[in-house]
Amino acid sequence: MNSPAPAAARISIVGAGPGGLTCARILQRHGIPVMVYDRDPHPAARNQGGTLDLRADDGQLALREAGLIDGFFRLARPEGQEMRLLDSRGRIVGHHVPAEGELHKPEIDRGQLRDLLLDSLEPGTVRWGHAVEKISGPVDGPRRVHFLDGTTVETDLVIGADGAFSRVRPAVSPAAPRYTGVSFLEAWFQDVEHAHPDLAALVGQGSATAADGARALFAQRNSGDHIRVYIIQRLPADWISASGLRVDDTAGIRARLLDTFSGWSTPMLRMIADNDGPYLDRPLYALPVPHTWEHSPTVTLLGDAAHLMPPLGVGANLAMLDACELALALAGSATVGEAVATYEKTMLPRATDAARSLENGAEALLEPHDDDAIAVFGPPRR
Repeated sequence: MNSPAPAAARISIVGAGPGGLTCARILQRHGIPVMVYDRDPHPAARNQGGTLDLRADDGQLALREAGLIDGFFRLARPEGQEMRLLDSRGRIVGHHVPAEGELHKPEIDRGQLRDLLLDSLEPGTVRWGHAVEKISGPVDGPRRVHFLDGTTVETDLVIGADGAFSRVRPAVSPAAPRYTGVSFLEAWFQDVEHAHPDLAALVGQGSATAADGARALFAQRNSGDHIRVYIIQRLPADWISASGLRVDDTAGIRARLLDTFSGWSTPMLRMIADNDGPYLDRPLYALPVPHTWEHSPTVTLLGDAAHLMPPLGVGANLAMLDACELALALAGSATVGEAVATYEKTMLPRATDAARSLENGAEALLEPHDDDAIAVFGPPRR
């Protein structure tokens, strides 16, 4: 089969996250039809997660190409660039306060970013309730997307933007995410200025983190007077059930955490013990490094589907940059196959470099902060 021109091709994006939606938006701005398929039954089916810092040289660049940068800055929180490095007593050992007008990496809630992107798309672009089972068909196309409800759709290009455990990835790569050995528990705090004023004062307007080599806490202020705390430990992925606990046993998990973090100060322990509602279990996975695949003119990947890494501030930014570059390659190429090759020629080496630099990043989250740590965690990249 000859690869079609992008404007005449049937293009299917799997996953309505920041990467998939950014790609769809830029394609539509260039007059290229596209459909997005997502497993969620509707846009509000689940919480989209915490806050993101979108950086000038990747995430913001993609939003400029999408024509959404002004909308982003109306929603973004530049004050969220503040970073406090704490010790286990809650004392500040490093502190970055953003300068007036500093916009290198302002924060935005994931849900707000998703709504911004969704509202920019042509009506009917996203097909909700379409969980993908697999991709079939010959390498040179056409491909067929199989959904769990038994329906299928034929397409000329499948773009896997469906995250860590992508159902599109097996069409080009046998790689699977591996557990890093480090696990997060997520704790939520609501109405923090009134209900949790000590925590609000400790965290400030942005983020605060502390580590002692074996344990760490990372707190982030979100919009709506909300703070999320990530409790970081080196543990087996199934540590909750192995401890005889259940994920919904909030009291039991809290007691174990307080024992694990014994010796930390009372203000720091509030990040563990005063949360509103249950904990969310989030073991950290990463793809092997490097992760590459043989070129296919009919399937490609972006974001975590292509290069899952530890959560150190690059995931959404790289996904949106991938999406931007893929969409622009499609807009500027004679055929879909040519566009995919152009995109992967740049994306795969960049992703490999980033993944190598973060290969042990999950472990680094547990390292105590020294005098140089503010250079890594605090000031924006220039």
